[in-house]
Amino acid sequence: MLYNSFTSLQEAIKTGKTTCENQVDLYLKNIEDKSHLNAFIEVYSEEAKEKAKAIDAKIKAGNAGRLAGMVVGVKDNICYGGHKVTASSKILEGFESLFSATAVQRLIDEDAIIIGRLSCDEFAMGSSNEKSVYGSVKNPHDESRVPGGSSGASAVAVAANLCMTSLGSDTGGSIRQPASFCGVVGYKPTYSRISRYGLLAYGSSFDQIGPFTHTVDDAALMTEIMAGKDEFDATSSSKEVEDYSNLKSEGLKRIAYIKETVESDALSPEIKAAFHTKLEALKAEGHTVEAIDFPLLDALVPAYYVLTTAEASSNLSRYDGVHYGYRSPNATDLESTYKLSRTEGFGEEVKRRIMLGTFVLSAGYYDAYYGKAMKVRRLIQDKTNDILSNYDFILTPTTPDVAFKFGANSDDPTKMYLEDIFTVQANLAGVPAISIPLAKNSEGLPFGMQLMGRSFEERDLMAFSKQLMEG
Repeated sequence: MLYNSFTSLQEAIKTGKTTCENQVDLYLKNIEDKSHLNAFIEVYSEEAKEKAKAIDAKIKAGNAGRLAGMVVGVKDNICYGGHKVTASSKILEGFESLFSATAVQRLIDEDAIIIGRLSCDEFAMGSSNEKSVYGSVKNPHDESRVPGGSSGASAVAVAANLCMTSLGSDTGGSIRQPASFCGVVGYKPTYSRISRYGLLAYGSSFDQIGPFTHTVDDAALMTEIMAGKDEFDATSSSKEVEDYSNLKSEGLKRIAYIKETVESDALSPEIKAAFHTKLEALKAEGHTVEAIDFPLLDALVPAYYVLTTAEASSNLSRYDGVHYGYRSPNATDLESTYKLSRTEGFGEEVKRRIMLGTFVLSAGYYDAYYGKAMKVRRLIQDKTNDILSNYDFILTPTTPDVAFKFGANSDDPTKMYLEDIFTVQANLAGVPAISIPLAKNSEGLPFGMQLMGRSFEERDLMAFSKQLMEG
């Protein structure tokens, strides 16, 4: 059998009920049986088996790492040395990474087993996982619906038991939104808590690597191991990493919820009802639960898209058909190499965002768009920190609705961008945020609730999230 928590797996290995090798074989069988979900781009079958065998030997010898036996899938924009990484884009066709991302390496050093590479929206730009060059990924709860994005396949892999945990990246909700759609735990750490070295950049001042898991305990353990200063990432924080894996929430909490989010017409009536039920339950337990105003709600998505497209325009300029990756066979000189390689190599959504970003950074428009968005970001950050100085946490729905049908938002980019309405605040402010499963709607589709906390207070946030999930 497969285990949904690392603690139960460790116990089973200890008592001889299973082995790492057995677990890998079961996951490989599941991956094959559910290949129609299209989550994995590449499966490292033989390599994972060999690693599992070696870790079983280490367990017997008593010198295995803290993650011995944890089987992990990795999003296709996070580097794993000696393996391909393409950000699910044609422009990086055939590219093999020369090194592993610090987050991946730290997991491997503790004997985690990397089982394969997971699809994503191209260059992590999307909210549905329909924008991958490898095709759409299906939601295991209803295969006619999207799994969310951009880390949709990472959420699917955990929800469908194709691996125990997985890694995603979160720029504006790309871990939390698919976690909500697929009914799993998705965690975005404080900005700079986990090194971005080896993460293909989309929006450098927003991006964070984080885990998908079945339990908050597993998310905490993975975060603890991946977190900390990294000499290869100057933006990584040198703040000491707490003992996240020892989660215990004590005392009554002060919880704020943003009135405008709960009253929004965009919020599904079923999610609204379940959210109110949870608020009442928290009040009954003695916690202080209060509605607050957040007048900047309408500015969140516009500010986010102005800033991230600007950063994407800069970050993606390196993919040009000259240095590496796809080069157009129709190119005849230097100019046509650049133009055709980028035109043919990038998908429509990536090209849209590059053009938007180039526009907002252009002479004559820089102050009106980019400069103004930076000021708005500061206001959002200050307001969020002000709320968190008076309350322990901010609670919101993770998404306005459950997973939508394939193609439902494809013709309207603005509608797709508004999928991030509740999640972008945490990225703009840099604070940690988690999505935990809340309930299922009348059609059996899961949805989550999001909890935001103070910067670098991951332990408190995860301890209370565990309490919420178990309560």
